[in-house]
Amino acid sequence: MQQVELKNGPQSADREAIIRAAKIEKYYAQPSENRIQVISPTDLSIVPGEIVALLGPSGSGKSTMLRMLSGLSRPSAGEVYWHEKPIANAEINVSIVFQTFALFPWLTVLENVEAPLRARGVGPAERHERSMKMLDTVGLDGFEAAYPKELSGGMRQRVGFARALVVEPEVLFMDEPFSALDVLTAENLRSELLELWAKKTMPTKAVFLVTHNIEEAVLLADRIIVLGRNPGHIRTDFKVQLAQPRDRKSEPFTQLVDYIYKVLTRPGVVPAEAPEQQLGPRIRDQRQMRYQMLPHARPGGMAGLLELLLDKGGRDDIYRLADDLAFEIDDLLPIVDAAQLLGFLKIEEGDAAITESGAEFANSEILRQKELFREAAQQNVLLLRQIRRALESKSDHTVPEDFFLDMLDEQFSEEESLRQMETAVTWGRYAELFDFDAGRRRFVMPDALEEEIAADEEAE
Repeated sequence: MQQVELKNGPQSADREAIIRAAKIEKYYAQPSENRIQVISPTDLSIVPGEIVALLGPSGSGKSTMLRMLSGLSRPSAGEVYWHEKPIANAEINVSIVFQTFALFPWLTVLENVEAPLRARGVGPAERHERSMKMLDTVGLDGFEAAYPKELSGGMRQRVGFARALVVEPEVLFMDEPFSALDVLTAENLRSELLELWAKKTMPTKAVFLVTHNIEEAVLLADRIIVLGRNPGHIRTDFKVQLAQPRDRKSEPFTQLVDYIYKVLTRPGVVPAEAPEQQLGPRIRDQRQMRYQMLPHARPGGMAGLLELLLDKGGRDDIYRLADDLAFEIDDLLPIVDAAQLLGFLKIEEGDAAITESGAEFANSEILRQKELFREAAQQNVLLLRQIRRALESKSDHTVPEDFFLDMLDEQFSEEESLRQMETAVTWGRYAELFDFDAGRRRFVMPDALEEEIAADEEAE
């Protein structure tokens, strides 16, 4: 198989960075003097002439990274530089296109585009001229007097692009700008964006795109950065050496998509097929993680995924699988991650391949499925194993939820700790490892809860 060339996309030392991040972090202090790390120390730069795409699973800190690089949020540690000056003390020139259209509904299209120029004190004549020119550039000539409610989703996002570009930003940031659009509209806008960029019609020197769509990243970007999570860290950073326009069906394109899927679905592991010297710099979390991050997926979803894989011969490309199911990758990955964690499938060459235990799970009746799930959970999930052992060791076979939440809080944010606990309860109940008394917020052995309920009913 032809190898996709992944050249170092380090920090493009031959060009001076417009924005350079030096060991930036994001964390939140906790009352226990510990802290919840959202982004681990990270070096990153944005240089002229590049479209940079930032990919990563949900919770990896993509939008947090964008906010720090654009100056909307200060890092907890480290520094962001604008042309080598600290960004807090520099006059920066950036614009952001958001996922939601974020237009002023009481203003016309023209007035929406003029708004940032008005805020910068640009005079009426120049403001009007520049805004009309930009509306023409994005294909909205003739709609300047319309209101946002009169426009389709694609046209409203064009207004968003025009408003962002009218100030002639040096860096254009985009936070999943196509995700709220239908497939055809999104495809048209991507093509138009590339055309504007190629013809240098866009008055901007660099583009930074946050996306969860792998094909979109490979289609648009000159450089791709993939984040891992818990905390957010760069797993790989590389240049895309494919000529524009790019053919989605070409072998190099599909290989690159498969490579990124592999990185996303194998947390902490660099695929063996990608030679080490071809990858950009990686920053890994040095802290040893005690608990795995439980993917928020239900046993029924895992069973359904495994049955589909069996129907496809036990193996399928994750990208095609998501496409066949009309799933966004962020919807499918937690189910894939959960099945992989439990040993029901493995990821090979970007494909999901069902294991022997996964095939048995998919083919079994419900009672046998519960047994297999219980065995896999106890073997592979530390939190579930600890809860079960704690219940077995207590004379009354009950343990308060807070006991485990306190330990999770040392590693996860408060919100994520609660989500982890919710997933653990769902898995534990299904596997009949334990039950959960929601009223008292206590874990109990399944038999103990039944006996307690019977005793209460007798007393009444």
